[in-house]
Amino acid sequence: MAGIVGMQPGVLLAQDAPTQRLSSPAIQRNTSSFRVHDWRDHFDSLENGVILSDTVSKMLQYWSEDETIRKVYPTSVPLSGDLTKLGYTRVTRKVEGPSWRPTPAMKERNPDWPDFVGPGADNPLGTHALYLSWQYYRIHGTNDTRKIGRKSSNGCIGLYNEQIEELFALAKIGTQVKLI
Repeated sequence: MAGIVGMQPGVLLAQDAPTQRLSSPAIQRNTSSFRVHDWRDHFDSLENGVILSDTVSKMLQYWSEDETIRKVYPTSVPLSGDLTKLGYTRVTRKVEGPSWRPTPAMKERNPDWPDFVGPGADNPLGTHALYLSWQYYRIHGTNDTRKIGRKSSNGCIGLYNEQIEELFALAKIGTQVKLI
């Protein structure tokens, strides 16, 4: 490896991997392969800005109405396909310091969960939330950073708190949203 120019320390290419069997189990990494999209493939216009959340590659893209701002964020996505909706919606409300109440279906699955969590470090919605026109669905922050890049939510799209704060400032009421 020392003779390979430009390689990062500790990075092995598949063809450089040792052929002997290792005694320790393989380590699974939390990786995501972003598929960058073009907004034109999903929206007719950039009116009010657009958000595209790709639940397969676990990433969210934002474009401003004048196309001067484009952002890409890693996300957490629903645990399974039956926990979320796919399709078009829009931002209907923005809340800094949101409160959280589990949905009836969440309480049925997790009866020990609290009925209400106010703003703060224990809130599953993190520091900011964009409420969508679909009942119970949000794009929000998370205080549990291990969830980002994983199937870990009960239906919502989660971002790091620093990144939802940035998206929160960019998105407006009426921003178009599509989950794919």
